[in-house]
Amino acid sequence: MTRSSQADLVVVGAGPAGAAAAVTAARAGLETVLIDKALFPRDKTCGDGLTPHAVRALERLAVPTNGMHAVNGLRIRDDQGHAYLFPWPKLHELPCRGFTCRRRELDALLLQHAAAAGAELLTEVTVAEPLVKAGRITGVITTDGVQLSAPVVIAADGAASRLANAAGLHRRPGRVVGVAHRAYFDSPCATDNYLELHVALGGTAGKPLPGYGWVFPLGDSQVNVGVGMLSTATAFRNTDYSKLFTEWTSRLPAAWTLDAVHQVSSLRGALLPMALHRPVTYRQGLLLTGDAAGLVSPFNGEGVGAALESGILAATAVVRAHKLGFGTQAAEQALFNYVLRLRAEFGGGQRLGMMFSHLIANPAVLRVCIQFGLPNHVVMCLVNKMLGGLYDRHGGSFADQLIAWLERVVPSA
Repeated sequence: MTRSSQADLVVVGAGPAGAAAAVTAARAGLETVLIDKALFPRDKTCGDGLTPHAVRALERLAVPTNGMHAVNGLRIRDDQGHAYLFPWPKLHELPCRGFTCRRRELDALLLQHAAAAGAELLTEVTVAEPLVKAGRITGVITTDGVQLSAPVVIAADGAASRLANAAGLHRRPGRVVGVAHRAYFDSPCATDNYLELHVALGGTAGKPLPGYGWVFPLGDSQVNVGVGMLSTATAFRNTDYSKLFTEWTSRLPAAWTLDAVHQVSSLRGALLPMALHRPVTYRQGLLLTGDAAGLVSPFNGEGVGAALESGILAATAVVRAHKLGFGTQAAEQALFNYVLRLRAEFGGGQRLGMMFSHLIANPAVLRVCIQFGLPNHVVMCLVNKMLGGLYDRHGGSFADQLIAWLERVVPSA
């Protein structure tokens, strides 16, 4: 790597959002540089679930899913252990398929496709700050002092996003965030074909906590097991998540072998940035994607699908700007259109998710939902569609049209 290089696009962060952007841009012929501070393959705290949204994005990227473990939908359990099955709905706009795949493997696979498309990969390289000229971001400067110049930079550098902060694209106060902790276990549940969700975790005095636990089968010998909670919960900041995890798994069936003897990794945690927590996702040459834009769903904590989709959308905007001529008014409008596309794709669902997260923060409301909502199959099919974004936006069933209408009318926060 020379002390100064020029490209059409620099992407910082090689997770799903950044890799998807690099694949899209490089295939369109843009000279693309993809940077990450890690050495791949690397571990990443995640549930490892790929919902139909993620599958659709992988198909758009022509990334194969063969070899991944197929899952047919969700199995949701209440706090009494009663199970309710919700297969993926058959839709026109989303595939009726889901998978699990360790992030270590998924991210490496995406990087292979980025490299095959022609993107230059720079791993174990840390970006120190953006390169700024006349108030516009025109590249990045690494901790080694190397300058990588480009008319546009895509930030896919995670929830803390050094680039977003440097550009003044700060988080919106009061937005919902989540936290998740997960570990891997050897378990006979590894070959299950449903994503297992437990919609309430035991709290004090028998009150359920507004979080959930999961057991996701990986198809070999292991399962991904974790707990998550929303910041709307009063216990969010004063919960010992390691203790919560241990107490919850100890109440699960012994036959699942989710115990210390069969735990094969340490418990790791991560912050989940939600609800488009940065109100501006493009400014002066910088586009935010994935966790940097706050695209994790407040409904279910799922972020991989939105990360992939935002990476594709951001790169598509850059490709359009390149064709129009970087620096022109038309090119700048093409880049700003990314903000509009992101709001159109995710804004309504994120706002509904915020309302949902505040509702279930009330233990009494959560108890009613568990006691009366879960056993009602008609209600839960509608809720399942809404929570997972599993509906057709154009036409579709009455339930689909109702959700689409709710997303349009829910007010901005």
